[in-house]
Amino acid sequence: MPVDLQALYPKLIHLMLDTVFVVDRDNQIAFVSDACEALLGYRADELTGTLITDYMHPEDLAATRASIIRVMNGQPHVDFRNRYIRKDGGIVHILWAAFWSEDVGARIGVARDITALTQAEEELRFLAHHDPLTALTNRSLFNDRLDSALRNVRRQNSTLALLFLDINDFKGINDVHGHVAGDRVLCTIARRLESCVRETDTVARMGGDEFTVLLTDLHSEDAVAEKVQQILAIMAAPLGPEFGPVKMPSCSIGVARYPADGEDADTLLSYADGDMYRVKKLHRAAG
Repeated sequence: MPVDLQALYPKLIHLMLDTVFVVDRDNQIAFVSDACEALLGYRADELTGTLITDYMHPEDLAATRASIIRVMNGQPHVDFRNRYIRKDGGIVHILWAAFWSEDVGARIGVARDITALTQAEEELRFLAHHDPLTALTNRSLFNDRLDSALRNVRRQNSTLALLFLDINDFKGINDVHGHVAGDRVLCTIARRLESCVRETDTVARMGGDEFTVLLTDLHSEDAVAEKVQQILAIMAAPLGPEFGPVKMPSCSIGVARYPADGEDADTLLSYADGDMYRVKKLHRAAG
């Protein structure tokens, strides 16, 4: 007995884990497979006859409309990504494969939920440029931002400053209270440093208990000294009771100014590092 493929095709479409959309030339949904309920939270009958653009994330509308025009001009698009708003208000990231069917008079698209994949990609991109413990900018991204900032100040004939911070006697926290306590202190230091700077500045963890702060768009000679004093003051604040016997360590801060102390990244970093060790020796002598 021959298989009735015509009768089988609709059932196969509704068995697909990906969602099939058929959309007319006016962006009205003519057909959608049952998988749409898992994808967007709407039943097929709720979507049929409505505009597909009503469900698109507003920030992705322009790029999506450009893709629609491409598809309707006869160029299939098999790797387009955008975001849709689910019925419950959540956001779903979708990978599309779509083509225009002149015979049907509609574009046919297959939508796959790649939200988990997109989140994993974003996490990997974040980890490539940020310290996994403190979530601060890492050494690689900091160096890129310093190079970019130097190019800007050269063009604008302005200045910038680089602070190099080292936590005094931090090893003692790890030795006495353990590395978990030490890590919590490093995260507290990171948040305190972030609270001292503007969005245009950059705080980075260079490794271990060393941090850098890049200060740009300086408006006065005193701005750097004032920032150092602000950081020293906030670092001197005691830790909360949740830290138990752990005491907040002090820090030594070295400063390098462009162009007075160097005109390239390596020179500025070396100068700030040397200045930090000079301050640390004074701290030890005083202690």
